[in-house]
Amino acid sequence: MRSSIWNGAQAAVRLAKGAVLRQAMFDVADPAVWVALDEAVRHSARSSADGTWLPARQRTEQGRTPTDAQLALALCHRDGRVREWALGEVAGRPELLPLVVIRCADWAEPVRDRARTRWAEAVTVETATALAPLALRIGVRYRGDFAVGLIDKVLRSADREALLPLLTHADRTVCRFTHRLAVEEGILSPADLARSAARDEDTVVQGLCAEAALAAVAEGDADDDVLEPLLAARNPRARSAGVTALRRAGLGERAVGFLGDRAAVVRACARYVVRQSGGDPVEWYRRRCAEAGDAALSAGVVSGLAECGDRRDAEVLWALTSYPDPVVRARAVGGLRALDVLDVRRLRALLDDPAPGVVREATLALMPSARMLDDGWLLERLAAERARETRVSAFRLLNAYGGLVRLRAAVALVDDPDDKLRDWARQSVLRWHPTAEVPHGSAEVGELLERAGLFNASTLHRLKWEAGLKA
Repeated sequence: MRSSIWNGAQAAVRLAKGAVLRQAMFDVADPAVWVALDEAVRHSARSSADGTWLPARQRTEQGRTPTDAQLALALCHRDGRVREWALGEVAGRPELLPLVVIRCADWAEPVRDRARTRWAEAVTVETATALAPLALRIGVRYRGDFAVGLIDKVLRSADREALLPLLTHADRTVCRFTHRLAVEEGILSPADLARSAARDEDTVVQGLCAEAALAAVAEGDADDDVLEPLLAARNPRARSAGVTALRRAGLGERAVGFLGDRAAVVRACARYVVRQSGGDPVEWYRRRCAEAGDAALSAGVVSGLAECGDRRDAEVLWALTSYPDPVVRARAVGGLRALDVLDVRRLRALLDDPAPGVVREATLALMPSARMLDDGWLLERLAAERARETRVSAFRLLNAYGGLVRLRAAVALVDDPDDKLRDWARQSVLRWHPTAEVPHGSAEVGELLERAGLFNASTLHRLKWEAGLKA
């Protein structure tokens, strides 16, 4: 964006010096360059002081044709009369159409009306395709919808080949606009929609195309050109649409293969289809998790059991907290938390797990019960030789513990070599205040506050007074 603004400003300078329009513009296809050119000319001293537009108008009055560069400057001039005059001279000059599009949202009504007339006369499928990115950028302005409306009307009669540059455009807004238009007009086939849903990186386009492709799958119709791209897609929106379509296509049994998908939305769709086909997803999850010792187990299966199981499945999940795959262990702990199963002793042991993901999940499960933990045991895990994730976890729990325990933990880390831990600890000390559970008049509080070395004399005196200590 910054380079586009710089290019637009430089183009204004070159145009004022007499450069040809195409030579002055670094990238005529970049909408930001045209917007920046308009802004640069409008606010430049040159536009207001020496009347750059006058030579062009004088040439016209003398029967001489102004150049594109001169008209470009006039179209951007701060005087509305200049802009209005320039719009009367742009007929047959396609290189100036980007500035005509910008003027369609002009604040001055005479300028705006003339620009809209010129744009209506010039718009074709080719010009609409070329200038759609600029029109959509201008469309967010007040009164900026006219140019977009004409483009929308023209492109609805275009074919797929004409729309292809916009369907694959790098600008996300352009892609979304064109895909919506194509879906509404039926320009893309169901197979095209399925491929777009599977390949596009924008989640809005994924959802739009996936829903349209899904609507195109008739009852009992198993069109592989539609289903297979959706089912094999990397993004979960497309896969979930494909799984949902399996029921309509009479292939509900294939949904079983997606019960252990890595994405929660796909697993949910698979469970729906399996149930509609007479299956029992919960029993499938239970059977797979119970047989984990004999076969490889995916993390999605563990999450699926937690999503639709109940507390009776807690022991199966506890057993999986020692599974070799760390992702499975982390999902098992997350599943226990989802089922609201709390065993402080067993969860505490997982804080020493070598996998950071397991430690994080165990920490989240223990946070509401931080005061049930042995603070001395947690303080030991702040030692520098411990794994970083274990130290972070211990400090999070000690911080949640509150009171004097929180102050001890924070002061212990005020000079820690780990930048993030040290900053976190110092902020914790600075925000600490004595609470009801802190022993009134405790000498340890005064020692810890002084050892932290983070307070000036006045603040230290106030905190000690709050803690019941003599100054």
